[in-house]
Amino acid sequence: MTKGRLKYQILTALLLCFLQAAGIVVFGQDRPHAALQPVQAPDTTDVRTQATIDSIADENRKKMLELTASPDIKAEETPTDSLSRELKRAQWVPNPTKATWLALVIPGGGQIYNRKYWKLPIVYGGFAGCAYALTWNGKMYKDYQAAYIDAVNNKWDSSSITDLLPPGYTDRVSHSQITETLRKRKDTYRRWRDLSIFAFIGVYLISVVDAYVDAELSNFDIGPDLSMKVEPTLFNNRADGSYHSATLKDKSVGVQCSFRF
Repeated sequence: MTKGRLKYQILTALLLCFLQAAGIVVFGQDRPHAALQPVQAPDTTDVRTQATIDSIADENRKKMLELTASPDIKAEETPTDSLSRELKRAQWVPNPTKATWLALVIPGGGQIYNRKYWKLPIVYGGFAGCAYALTWNGKMYKDYQAAYIDAVNNKWDSSSITDLLPPGYTDRVSHSQITETLRKRKDTYRRWRDLSIFAFIGVYLISVVDAYVDAELSNFDIGPDLSMKVEPTLFNNRADGSYHSATLKDKSVGVQCSFRF
């Protein structure tokens, strides 16, 4: 009985050892990494490398956005006053009514309003010439009128007569002839004075009409369709009106002028 119990205990111990070894092997196969690899500390070098890569990627992304974005082109600043002045000058269209009224009130005012300054010397030159002619003829008319009145009243020694006639002229020529000469010259200078007045009014009216027409035709289109062509041509002299002729005696050379609208 003692030997049998001993064998039984030995077999039981061996069976337990076998079962324990089999359990260890099975546990190692289920978790090979945990059982075989040692535990390592986290590597800080990989974290720094990843942060550097991310920052470089962000910089490249920003540069790419700057290159592909539309450029912000800033136009050169132009002074507002000069720009508006140029636009008004380019788009200037005068008003005919205003130009006419200015020409009526102020001589040459219509030309100034229409910005045709080159016409001012012509207008003011015409006014100056007419004013000079009016003043001169008026003065001569008054002088001959005074001399004629003194000649009619037989005042031959008056200064009005002696200033106009050469010395000793009254002794060589009859008084009636001198009186008639003074009358004719008086009437001549009076006529010229009146013509000077009409000329002055004519220059004034011409300046008014010019201001109105210039303002009215300021936006008139003068294009290539409006043209005039002058060229030599042959004219037919035959009575039947035929243009087919073998000789030149039935034709004549001339100049032809053609207008195109």
